[in-house]
Amino acid sequence: MVNIKINGMSLTVPKEMTILEAARTANIEIPTLCYLKEINQIGACRICVVEVKGARTLVAACTYPVAEGMEIWTNTEKVQKARRMTLELILSTHQRHCLSCIRSGNCELQRLCWLFGVDDEEVYDGSNPEYEFDDSAMHMVRNNNKCILCRRCVAACSRLQKVGVIGPNERGFNTHIGCAYDQNLDEVACVSCGQCIVVCPTGAIYEKDQTQKVWDALNDPKKHVIVQTAPSIRATIGEAFGMPVGTDATGKMVAALRRLGFDGVYDTDFAADMTIMEEAHELLERIKNGGTLPLITSCSPGWVKFCEHYYPEFIPNLSTCKSPQQMFGAIAKTWYAHKHNLDPKDIFVVGVMPCTAKKFEVNREDENAAGVPDCDVALTTREISRMIKRAGLDFVNLPDEDFDDPLGESTGAGTIFGATGGVMEAALRTAAYWLTGNDDSAPVDFVEVRGMEGIKEATYKVGDYEINVAVASGLGNADRLLKKIKSGEKKYHFVEIMACPGGCINGGGQPVQPAHVRNFVDLRSLRASVLYNQDKNDKLRKSHENPMVKMLYDEWFDHPGSEKAHQALHTSYKVRSHF
Repeated sequence: MVNIKINGMSLTVPKEMTILEAARTANIEIPTLCYLKEINQIGACRICVVEVKGARTLVAACTYPVAEGMEIWTNTEKVQKARRMTLELILSTHQRHCLSCIRSGNCELQRLCWLFGVDDEEVYDGSNPEYEFDDSAMHMVRNNNKCILCRRCVAACSRLQKVGVIGPNERGFNTHIGCAYDQNLDEVACVSCGQCIVVCPTGAIYEKDQTQKVWDALNDPKKHVIVQTAPSIRATIGEAFGMPVGTDATGKMVAALRRLGFDGVYDTDFAADMTIMEEAHELLERIKNGGTLPLITSCSPGWVKFCEHYYPEFIPNLSTCKSPQQMFGAIAKTWYAHKHNLDPKDIFVVGVMPCTAKKFEVNREDENAAGVPDCDVALTTREISRMIKRAGLDFVNLPDEDFDDPLGESTGAGTIFGATGGVMEAALRTAAYWLTGNDDSAPVDFVEVRGMEGIKEATYKVGDYEINVAVASGLGNADRLLKKIKSGEKKYHFVEIMACPGGCINGGGQPVQPAHVRNFVDLRSLRASVLYNQDKNDKLRKSHENPMVKMLYDEWFDHPGSEKAHQALHTSYKVRSHF
């Protein structure tokens, strides 16, 4: 511990802290633009500069460590003048189309300009490079005219996800972020995870907005338009309307979607329960019959694409189960279509997802159980929030309503899919029952696979079997785990991998939180707590207990792993270029 002073106030803080972190302990927010805790501490933007007694120049608070007796000032005239000048310089090459910008009102650059009184006047007039939009990828758009070169996206792609398909190109005034040799994003091995989007402080990167397709479908009398919401959406959508992080907004979300005019409002958790029925069956079949192990989950399309690009040797390990989004669509356009006497091509399925990779997934091959795409459009949490706002709905004050039946019935096992370890735990609950034949003795809580650690391991004695499992979230952690499996250092029966750190609750399509929140608030744990609380309070906590799932097998799919189930609920994968 060291003794320091910030703005004349005495503090005792750990000596390894930076000035930025030390100030936060005293509830002093030092503004930043480039800083992201643990992945992007480069002191590049110079917004966080402060005065330190004895230092010859202003220092970057995000990288400067505290020391015994240090005296720091965070808001002197010199500091404020420097920050204001930096913002003016950034604006000199920034496309200032703020009124129509997707991040207007939630832009960190806009907020800082307002705080420091920097207006739209061109203080530094000069050459301004112009860049074409890169909208080649299915899931996102890059507009370098709004990029401030903070390199957060680069850090997320390379350090967090170990994908590294973007970086700074050229030098000096011509520096810009892009792919190697300025290739388009669809020409490189991007996995569509969207982690670059949620860390961007401006409108330089954003998901491809497909809300107009949904508005058009809702206004088409020939279309039967239904919507499904992924498990994690209920834990995050409230943030888009000013509700505290960790608010359960399930009922208000359902009410809002119903008022948008959907013909049915359903829960992807139902399809998550179906996924468990198929995946747990697949796991036991491989264990009992010498199949390829470890079985690796296939719910996360960003992870699946990462596997196809970077670890194609593990494709045989991937579960052939479609993701819950795609399973729901397959069920909607087969069984649901039959029950309601509808032509599958007239059913328009909208997925509300935490994930930009879902936009890629709806266009994958072998995802068309009824001869048409299983799911028509995947919207992010941000997109559906914009639709609700455009419709003039007072989200916070809507009454709580329930999902429609029968595809709205789910268990706690389906709900926890949205957090890292949730798929694993849900599958183990059903596998344990099938191995013991006794729901009373089969465990429910597999707490060892919960939590936000990047990699978790456990061994469970279930019936006559010892099952070794591992969970990884974030592709950087997946990369580490796969290398250990490949070398023979680790041996597992079952592995869960989520592309996004923390799982879907931290997906690339979730509400964007500014850096001062991301750096100092445990978003992942707060959001995940919503799902685990729902699970804990649910009367049904195992997927095989879902009465609607039982009914669906009785009426349509016969049993888990049946030929009919395989035709509709399973898929295939392919090797993709690493370059």
